[in-house]
Amino acid sequence: AILALAPAVKEDLIEPDIIIDSKSGVSGAGRTPSLRAHYSEANEDVTAYALEGHRHLPEITQELGLLHPGKSLSVTFVPHLIPMTRGILTTCYASLASGKVAAGKKGEEEVKQLYLDFYKDEPFIKIVEFPPHTKHTWGNNLCLIHPTIDHRTGRLIIISCLDNLVKGAAGQAIQNMNLMLGLPETTGLEALAIYP
Repeated sequence: AILALAPAVKEDLIEPDIIIDSKSGVSGAGRTPSLRAHYSEANEDVTAYALEGHRHLPEITQELGLLHPGKSLSVTFVPHLIPMTRGILTTCYASLASGKVAAGKKGEEEVKQLYLDFYKDEPFIKIVEFPPHTKHTWGNNLCLIHPTIDHRTGRLIIISCLDNLVKGAAGQAIQNMNLMLGLPETTGLEALAIYP
């Protein structure tokens, strides 16, 4: 969610009331056995959880707040457990700030260019032309982001996906280690997705 929202927050493109709807595979619940992550419970079921405040909400609010100091953000974060092993698909919604983006296709192109410019030096963040699928990041260190505008409501909608076991965990640790040791950031992390 942070990667999906960072350019819009930093450039003051959106109003401070943000909704984050995130779907996570059962590995996101950890390795400790639990009823909700048990296959016979999770299969054929989608469930929202931690509605009173997910453990990652303070991190999301803190990091987005650092991008725009002085702006008080109101973030609603609703995670959902879905019946797949790995992956996170997040959809973020926020009203566009008045006068920040042109109407129609021109506005969509402005937003896309903002995201491309913001992440131009980030090898593992790709701005894509289509809503990404979790299988597109399965087994790699990519975060795919698709920003678009709902012109009917005046909302920016940003869809992102990543593999929580790679970009969300081990891959991110390797990427950070590479930076700390002065190695190229991509060392050991340029694997293609397992699918397709």
